[in-house]
Amino acid sequence: MKISPATDKVGDWWKTAVLYQIYPRSFQDSNGDGVGDLRGIFDRLPYIADLGFTAIWISPFFESPMQDFGYDVSNHRAIDPLFGSLDDFDALVERAHDVGLKVLIDLVLSHVSDQHAWFSASRKARGAAYEECFVWADPAPDGGPPNNWLSVFGGPAWTFEPARNQYYLHNFLSSQPDLNYHHEVVQTEALDIARFWLDRGVDGFRIDTVNFLFHDLQFRDNPKASKVDTESVTADNPYGHYEHVYDKNRPEVPLFLERFRDVLDRYGHKMALGEVGEGAEKAVKIMKSYQAPGRLHLSYTFDLLSDVFTAAHFRDFIINDVTVGGDLWRCLAFSNHDVMRSASRFLGASSTRVQIAKLSTALLLSLRGTPCVYQGEELGLTEADIPYERLQDPYGKHFWPEFKGRDGCRTPMPWNTDAEAGFTDEAVVPWLPIPAEHVATSVTAQCDDPDSPLAHVRHFLHVRRECEAFTSEGMHLLDGPDGLLVFERGSSASSILCVFNLSAEALAYVLPTQWVDSIILLSAGSVMWDGTHEQSTFAPWSYAIWSKGDRPGAVAS
Repeated sequence: MKISPATDKVGDWWKTAVLYQIYPRSFQDSNGDGVGDLRGIFDRLPYIADLGFTAIWISPFFESPMQDFGYDVSNHRAIDPLFGSLDDFDALVERAHDVGLKVLIDLVLSHVSDQHAWFSASRKARGAAYEECFVWADPAPDGGPPNNWLSVFGGPAWTFEPARNQYYLHNFLSSQPDLNYHHEVVQTEALDIARFWLDRGVDGFRIDTVNFLFHDLQFRDNPKASKVDTESVTADNPYGHYEHVYDKNRPEVPLFLERFRDVLDRYGHKMALGEVGEGAEKAVKIMKSYQAPGRLHLSYTFDLLSDVFTAAHFRDFIINDVTVGGDLWRCLAFSNHDVMRSASRFLGASSTRVQIAKLSTALLLSLRGTPCVYQGEELGLTEADIPYERLQDPYGKHFWPEFKGRDGCRTPMPWNTDAEAGFTDEAVVPWLPIPAEHVATSVTAQCDDPDSPLAHVRHFLHVRRECEAFTSEGMHLLDGPDGLLVFERGSSASSILCVFNLSAEALAYVLPTQWVDSIILLSAGSVMWDGTHEQSTFAPWSYAIWSKGDRPGAVAS
């Protein structure tokens, strides 16, 4: 892989950043109502900065009826009272900048809540105000939906409105009508919303479901898929049985992204990160298009959010980014608010939570791209088992029990070992239960343990910040046993060798000649060397990273 020339360090801050995703409902409750809020985030910003993160991404906090917990927005320019006020937000941004953190917020632009003023007006009758801002279609000849498009959350992507004798499109819940981006008013409003928050000092945006912005104006049926998509949706979801060529992934999206980027560039060094909801085979080509010059800075998809954690999977991932993506620099994430926590997805019979937490974090922070760590991953939290009667997620309720929804990764952050883990007042019932095993692995339970996942993340981020190889363009795969993932990062002047044992057996690796006299920069798990240090034996789920340069910090345990 080629080494690109040096870039503008200020303008390209997003290439060296490590993002920390905050799900505000579950981060910190400051007012004792059992739900996290902006003041709670404000109070915990030093924790994030002290660990070594450089930016935060905050999931939606806009005014919303909370049918999809903030991803159904009724007013993009207002803070939902559940989370606080605009004054609270302004204080948060100022405080974040004071402690050295940049702030990204989550813009949900493809759809709104059915309680949004525009949609409330449009559904009253044909010819009503704002009707062109939504996707209305006449029934099929049999009176059913206009075509075979499906909702990600189950059932048809169409709901009938008797007052208009028409269906409206919703790619998600029926309470989340899709906006019609073929209409100029919609595009102008989206850009004005971005300006509103840029004026308040945000450093960029994560754009939700960016590849869903446009639809086919002819409403053509999606064809059946030759291979079922089990990466972007669960295996039992009929949505994955279709090629989504008409309800999303339309060619008009990149043109709108150029307009969006033009707005950002007028504010200086701001950043746009897009979520691409698509399986890996299509996603890399889509991301390459969306990240072309003058469009998005970053994007991510679901190929790293699957339950596959093997050396072969990551070799294919790296090769695909180079051959199909053209050296794609993407956002990297193993977990977020939509998928099972990585410690549970990757956990093998011969591994422990702590092993997997350290190994997966180290790999995430070593791959080529901009890493994003979801809150609680630094603690190695496992997926919570939420009983049906406490379930909140409508996605999980629809597909229960085969799929239990997303609540298991959204439980409140455990800060200490008190009754409600320091998330809220002890006499308050939090919006989701906090598992006892999370309380036992809270921040305070780990903060003084040098062998904890939390200590490992803090140390790794410190070393990563001091070693340019981790943020370089250079990436070169090396041969090794099937269970080992081996690659070099950086240039010849400053490079690292990364070896990860992603298997349940001990594996030997002979160091390349040029690395025999190098030093161990970071490691976790049992790694044994022979007398000459030319061969290493990696215990299951262990890793080591070698450096040819100076040693920034001590070796991790």
